[in-house]
Amino acid sequence: MFENKTILITGGTGSFGKRFTNILLSRYKKIKKLIIFSRDELKQFEMSNYYKTSLNFKKLRFFIGDIRDKQRLDMALRDVDIVLHAAALKHVPSSEYNPFETIKTNVIGTQNVIESCIENNVSNLVSLSTDKASSPVNLYGASKLVADKIAVGAEYIKGKTKMISAVVRYGNVMASRGSIIPILLKKKNQKIIKLTDKDMTRFNISLDEAIELVLLSIKKAKGGEIFVPKLNSYRLIDLAKAIAPKAKLLFSGIRPGEKIHEEMISFTESANTIEYNKYFIILPSFREYSIAEYVKKNGGKKVVNRFSYSSNTNKNFLKIPEIKKIVAKL
Repeated sequence: MFENKTILITGGTGSFGKRFTNILLSRYKKIKKLIIFSRDELKQFEMSNYYKTSLNFKKLRFFIGDIRDKQRLDMALRDVDIVLHAAALKHVPSSEYNPFETIKTNVIGTQNVIESCIENNVSNLVSLSTDKASSPVNLYGASKLVADKIAVGAEYIKGKTKMISAVVRYGNVMASRGSIIPILLKKKNQKIIKLTDKDMTRFNISLDEAIELVLLSIKKAKGGEIFVPKLNSYRLIDLAKAIAPKAKLLFSGIRPGEKIHEEMISFTESANTIEYNKYFIILPSFREYSIAEYVKKNGGKKVVNRFSYSSNTNKNFLKIPEIKKIVAKL
């Protein structure tokens, strides 16, 4: 699906962009070009140096730019076939303190990406989302919900262009920057470790699993879907015990804008949700076809009424020995 294609990643110097670049250059040898679009020149310089020894380095391009700048996006997206939209402001407390900046990047920036994709006749767009966009309780989640709606709504404004737009929604990537695992690993030898809430649960997804879902969405999307992976859950307490079994745990309460449990499909969204073996698809609320018609063409089955997909009600939970094995591989 990538043969002789030009791919662009917004926010391409982030964790997702760097890992996706690794996989793309090693797995898909016949790509035409891969463009890394981001605003951080230092990260681009470091990433460029890292790939200089790669056989496919000549297919890499690095564009300095911000998704807030529509004119720069228009230039970068010329002759691009596939866009992976990963650029966003993602830090919950920072977004609460800087709401205007979050809106400019996550909402208006996404609008710029969508409009530029349509104007440049891009064939596929995948926008990366977050569990926090489901029933949002903080500005970051709310801004990503709007961004999702914009990406889904591209189906209604694309006109005669053939662009297929989809969203991929997943929770915190395990051991990503700023997440709980790197923090616990640094504190594993301390006698006392502070956690937020004793009942807190989270979904577990690796960066490679997230990338496989993105690849799947490019293959399977018909336009306007939100792809949600089926994952294991873990309890925060179990995670702490797996990393620092001898430490005493104290609880300080959840932080502003934080959820006790991750939710990726809400009760309301379940009315439009189809289940597959390894993932769910949330269909757009406004569409010209029924769920039965979509299932007949693409398989799957409608979820039960008032279904929700939350980390605390998930059927599959990791036990402490399983968490230890996962952490040992990091």
